[in-house]
Amino acid sequence: MRKLVLLGGGYGNMRVLLRLLPNNFPEDTVITLVDRTPFHSLKTEFYALAAGTSTDKEIRVSFPEHPRLKTVYGEITKVDLKEKTVILDDGQVVPYDDLVIGLGCEDNYHGVPGAEENTYSIQTIAKSRTTFEKLCGLPPGSTVGIVGAGLSGIELASELRESRKDLKIKLFDRSNRILRDFPEKLSNYVKEWFIKHDVEVIANSNITKVEATQLYNHDEVIDVDAIVWTAGVQPVKIVREMDAEKDRRGRPLVNQYFQLTADEHVYVIGDCASSDLPASAQLAEEQAERVVKVLRHRWNNEPLPEKMPEIKLKGFMGSLGKKQGFVYLADTTVTGRIARLMKSGLLWMYKRQNEH
Repeated sequence: MRKLVLLGGGYGNMRVLLRLLPNNFPEDTVITLVDRTPFHSLKTEFYALAAGTSTDKEIRVSFPEHPRLKTVYGEITKVDLKEKTVILDDGQVVPYDDLVIGLGCEDNYHGVPGAEENTYSIQTIAKSRTTFEKLCGLPPGSTVGIVGAGLSGIELASELRESRKDLKIKLFDRSNRILRDFPEKLSNYVKEWFIKHDVEVIANSNITKVEATQLYNHDEVIDVDAIVWTAGVQPVKIVREMDAEKDRRGRPLVNQYFQLTADEHVYVIGDCASSDLPASAQLAEEQAERVVKVLRHRWNNEPLPEKMPEIKLKGFMGSLGKKQGFVYLADTTVTGRIARLMKSGLLWMYKRQNEH
């Protein structure tokens, strides 16, 4: 039997499974999915879990079941490209003929002293649970520092405000304005929401050092009771350590078929693959669509298309608590209640499409 192995049950590999199951792959092929948890976690909703406004169960979906789909649970320690095997921390060895790596990313602390040791994270479901316990266990009037005002930081700050009206929230933004690369209308809408809801945005910040209850912004020392780091990501350690050509951010270089430049049997998708486009669930799914096309051509012994269709992202959505939000779609900005309903609708459709 031929072995297709999928590493990570994130958005990319869930799309691969959605397209191949139940009967869109050859009879002589077995699919193995390797993940640390027995379900697909909706990473785009981890901020709500950490803030205490969504439960654990609301932000996960069961993996599909199929006679020729095997699930292996555990922590991956190494991908051996020469031996064509994946090694787990319990000693299990998973051999593959074709491998799709969709292991995502982890926090990038940019070498800031104390950042890794003294901050909380929303990069995995387990870390988001720990962050929830810390934030929701804080005494009234405590101060929470959120470092990084990208989409994750914005959503966490607004959701935490909805969850805990008694907390002081400080959001540290490196830029001079929120969502600097997007239209000013969007930026102003988010800024005004924060002013109205008493979330302090500290613009042009530069965190130089982190201690358990202190943030060093330039030369100023700011006292806080908990710190959440949402200031950038990097590929997971296993991918950074892989013997493959990488870009300056440590992400493996891939060709237009999402294969490693030196190995046509290894595909890399999602946050850990080199790309000029911003990392997102949408990008991982679009890359997965193309990998499925390539696999089908190869299974049918057909030549690969000379040129793969370009990926065009539709835009992005963000929430400001459970009632307000913002959407940037095809150069159009939508804000307020409608935008939040659009995001909720998309999440509902995604869960429905992937429930088995």
